[in-house]
Amino acid sequence: MTTAPPFGRALCAMITPFAPDGTLDLDAAGALAVRLVAEGCDGLVLNGTTGESPTTTDAEKTALVRAVREAVGPGPSVLAGVGSADTAHTAGLARAAEEAGADGLLVVTPYYSRPPQAAVEAHFLKAADATGLPVMVYDIPGRTGTRVEPATMRRLAAHPRIVAVKDCAYDLLGSARLIAETGLAYYSGCEELNLPLYAVGGAGYVSTVANVAPRRLRAVLDAFDAGDTAGAARLNARLLPLAERMTASGLPGTVTVKALLGGLPREPLLPADRETADGLRALHEALLGTDQAVSPL
Repeated sequence: MTTAPPFGRALCAMITPFAPDGTLDLDAAGALAVRLVAEGCDGLVLNGTTGESPTTTDAEKTALVRAVREAVGPGPSVLAGVGSADTAHTAGLARAAEEAGADGLLVVTPYYSRPPQAAVEAHFLKAADATGLPVMVYDIPGRTGTRVEPATMRRLAAHPRIVAVKDCAYDLLGSARLIAETGLAYYSGCEELNLPLYAVGGAGYVSTVANVAPRRLRAVLDAFDAGDTAGAARLNARLLPLAERMTASGLPGTVTVKALLGGLPREPLLPADRETADGLRALHEALLGTDQAVSPL
C-alpha cells in the first residue's frame, strides 16, 4: 500500500513561462496550470529546478505562486520551491510563499557550500519552523553536492511539518527503507523511477515530463492502483523514450519542455536548436499520438 500522499499523487514540476521580452508571463502560467490540472495533475510544484528558480527574483517567485493559486482555485496542491544556499533567505521565501497561498514548500539541500549533516538538518528544521506549511525535502545530491543522509532524514521525519521527500538520490533500496521506517511520503523526482518507487510504497511523482504528458503519466499510477501491474509496466515503458530524451539527453528538462511548449528559458540556459526541437516533437507525437499533442504556451 502506498504512503498517504499529502499533496496528491501526480505532481508536475511546472515550467515558468516568460514573455518574448524575458519578463514573467503570469497569464501563460495561469493558463498552463489550469490545463495541467484538467489533464490529471493533482498538484503543481513551482519555482523548482524545472521552474528556473536560480534565475527568477524573489518577487517573481511570489507573484508566480499567487497567480497559479488564483488560476487553479483551492482544490489542487500548489507547492512553492523556496530553496537557496542561505537559510535565512529560504525562511523568508517560505513566509512569502505562505502569504501568496501555497499549500506546501519544496526545500532543497543547501548547495555549493556543501554543509555537513548537522548543518543540513538545522537548515531544514529552520525552514519548517518558518511557516505553518508542510515541507517536502528535496534530496538531489547530483545538483547540490550534498545528500540528505538516511540518518538525517530519520531525524527530520520527527518534525510534524516535514512530511514528504522529492527523491532524486538514486538509491531505491535506501528510499524503500526510509518509507517503511519513517512514513515520509516519497515522491519520485527521476522519471525512470516513478513506477519503481511507487511500487515500494512511494506516494507518487514530481515530474518534468508531466508538463507535456500529464494524462499518460497519471495512467501508470492508476493502472498500478487498480491492480494491473503488468499494464502499469507497459504504460510506463511506452513513456521511457520520451522521458529519456527530455531528461537524460544532455539538455535540462526546462529546455526540452520549452522546446515542446514554446517559449524561451532564461540565460544561462539556451533554447534547443531546431533539429532537437523537431526531434522532440516527432517523438512526442509518435509515442502519445495527436490526441495528446501539446498546446503551445
